[in-house]
Amino acid sequence: MDTKAVFSALYDVCEENATFFSGATKGQAGDAAQRLVDTMSTIQEHARSLEPVISGFAAIYHHFDFDPHIPANGYRSLVKVVRCCLLHIIHKGRYITSNRRSIFFRASHNAAEMEAYCSALCQLRALLYLAQRLLHDNSHGNLFFQEESGISQSFLREYASMHKGCFYGRCVGFQFTPAIRPFLQSIAISLVAFGVNYKKHQSGIGVAASSFLTSGKYAIDPDLRGQEYERITQNLDVHFWKRFWNITETEVLSSLVSMTATQVKVNRALSVPPVPFDLPLVADPTHTVTVSPPAAHIGPGPVQMRLISYDLREGQDSERLLALCRSEGGPISLSLGLKTKRSPPSPWLVLHFHGGGFVAQTSKSHEPYLRSWSQDLNAPILSVDYSLAPEAPFPRALEECFYAYCWAIKNHNLLGWTGERVCLAGDSAGGNLCVTVSMRAAAHGVRMPDGIVAAYPATLLTVYASPSRLLSLMDPLLPLSVLARCLSAYAGTDPQAEKQVEKVSTLSMVRRDTALLLRDFRQGASNWIHSLLDRGSADSVRKSVSEASLTSPHADPPVSGKASEYSLEKGSLKSQTCQDLGTHANSGASNVQKNASHLSTTTANHNSIPDITLTPESKPEDVSFFLCKEVDPSVSESFSFVAIPPPGGQEDSENPREFPEDFEPLRSEQLAEMNVQSSPIVRNPYMSPLLAPDSMLKGLPPVHLVACHLDPMLDDSVMFAKRLQNIGQPVTLCVVDDLPHGFLSLSQLSRETREAANVCMERIRDVFTMKDPPPEMRMHHKLERTNQKPSATKRDHTQLSQVTVQQEEEEEEGLSVGGGASVVDEEGLTSFYLPTKAEAEKIPA
Repeated sequence: MDTKAVFSALYDVCEENATFFSGATKGQAGDAAQRLVDTMSTIQEHARSLEPVISGFAAIYHHFDFDPHIPANGYRSLVKVVRCCLLHIIHKGRYITSNRRSIFFRASHNAAEMEAYCSALCQLRALLYLAQRLLHDNSHGNLFFQEESGISQSFLREYASMHKGCFYGRCVGFQFTPAIRPFLQSIAISLVAFGVNYKKHQSGIGVAASSFLTSGKYAIDPDLRGQEYERITQNLDVHFWKRFWNITETEVLSSLVSMTATQVKVNRALSVPPVPFDLPLVADPTHTVTVSPPAAHIGPGPVQMRLISYDLREGQDSERLLALCRSEGGPISLSLGLKTKRSPPSPWLVLHFHGGGFVAQTSKSHEPYLRSWSQDLNAPILSVDYSLAPEAPFPRALEECFYAYCWAIKNHNLLGWTGERVCLAGDSAGGNLCVTVSMRAAAHGVRMPDGIVAAYPATLLTVYASPSRLLSLMDPLLPLSVLARCLSAYAGTDPQAEKQVEKVSTLSMVRRDTALLLRDFRQGASNWIHSLLDRGSADSVRKSVSEASLTSPHADPPVSGKASEYSLEKGSLKSQTCQDLGTHANSGASNVQKNASHLSTTTANHNSIPDITLTPESKPEDVSFFLCKEVDPSVSESFSFVAIPPPGGQEDSENPREFPEDFEPLRSEQLAEMNVQSSPIVRNPYMSPLLAPDSMLKGLPPVHLVACHLDPMLDDSVMFAKRLQNIGQPVTLCVVDDLPHGFLSLSQLSRETREAANVCMERIRDVFTMKDPPPEMRMHHKLERTNQKPSATKRDHTQLSQVTVQQEEEEEEGLSVGGGASVVDEEGLTSFYLPTKAEAEKIPA
């Protein structure tokens, strides 16, 4: 995208409108006109400071990409969000220019819209300052600042005090695809209404009724909605998020989902008793290892699972399986009877671990896309309902998922599976469990899965700052305060006990909320009518801002076809953040038997932490983060142009200044509760696999990562792919655009989310149908560039890469300078596969 053209168009539209409204008459319209003048001037001031910063980042952010053909990292994402905000301002300014003389023009409403985006631009400017600090303080080639002090602590402190309501009101979801924004607005309204009535009722029906009655005022008044959304996300405990995220599992909503989702023959909840069993060792099948049931924190207990199969297959209606079925209070969904045709067992099985921040949701929440996968893949799916934090913190979930994996291998005949190929799949927290379960399987010496498909996984559960994590200040689904509460709950460092709540009569609450609704509706009726009059403008914004593009000869510097030298070099991690990491156990029978015996001993002590948290320390040098000792001087010079040190002259050590003297971001009236307790447990490799030693990662099967450009966890996927690439592990990285974290759960919402979910499904198919990842990865057709063909390039023989890409250039949404909109529907999804050394040597020069 042409940065100069964007800023030039912004200056022109702001200056033109400011000049016009400066001559407006006095009175009520004059007050709104003055607001518009002041807002336009402020926007221009922010833009003048942002323009050199944006240009500077555009010149260097390609150094942090996973590969030159995969332009994705947190710095790119921050720049893209800022550009998107600028484009919305340009479009809104042009709408004002075209309609300001109309008798239907609502100056007050449009002034409020411009003020909201001006506030968002101010806060984005603050985030770019923090990104410049991160670039200055961090090591070259690393996206994470691997200390809990310094810029990481500064970001936590700034998040607690910075104003965030502007991102949850009129501007909610502005950075995402237009198809997803109405849903995000509905989520924001529902969450605020639910939060206001949280803990006021013992009955879920009462909460639902009151939330419905009070939701009207938040739909009418977006500014009030943003204010309340910020308050709720900052101050409510993890139990609130558990209840809100589990709303979709209520009987009414789950029944509606079942009617609209793909119909399957088998959908049964299983409860597997905690019985130890033996599995053969891969190195020596004559020896076995004992797999003990999960025991951490709450003692041995059954593992809950859900079997989903589009067809009824042999073994799925056996008496042994039916004996494990648990009732869910609904109709039996396992097809039985003499006339039912039973298909032969499938050679494939998907073992699924759901997301939810380790604290919420079950397989039921993810049923819609799992049912579709079962039909399209023609394979059964076993989804694990692992125990959730804070009642069952780490490592209980990992224990249960590993036990479920081993049980599925042992009892494949019950699942309608031949036992040939198994793929681990999961999203977010489930993606983390896919990796850690594979690491534990390697440590035990049992059969490894044939592949891992992890969608937007959480691979680093520390509070280290990264450019993509700065996006959590504005993300409507993953605010930093919510992430911190989930992390503390899973780590067991902040077990928040739910307080007793006052019992209130449901009838009295309904009466009170009805009166409040009528009052708020009367007060907000005027704004509601104005918004209806401007609906055409809103629809136009959705279309033009997200699908148009600016063109000019002054484009950003192109991405180099050659990877940056330091990004692929190995180095040593000199900090002490990884001193508590465990070492990877050898796969020999003796060591595996020791692990098994040790695991068995931990079963007796229900409150003890098993072997995964008591492994000996590893050397920090065993964790490579691509740090190089020598950096190209030209690269250093370009970095120094963008990176800035902390402001000088700080006298207050407790509250140091983070921004230049001439700038201060907007502040909230109430500070967020950011009580993040540091604990060595979060650096355990089985909790944060990104910090695992190379020796543990070398045992992983091929890993397929699917990430989102605008996800606060994007850097988790990019850095994890780099680590696997650096040690020669097969890995692919696909990055989808304009979608939020958790798009799999929204797969039925829009065409974009369905296609992104299909990308994950195709990666699973690749695991099943090919011995190695294919030379030409299947592409997301919405994100595919059709004017180029895949190409293969040869590199150093130790890191020869087979690259299949649709070359993605930096083409964000935009507007033509002349005022018209040109549709561009070719945003790139890219894939990368790094073969092993043996495979690389077979490829001809």
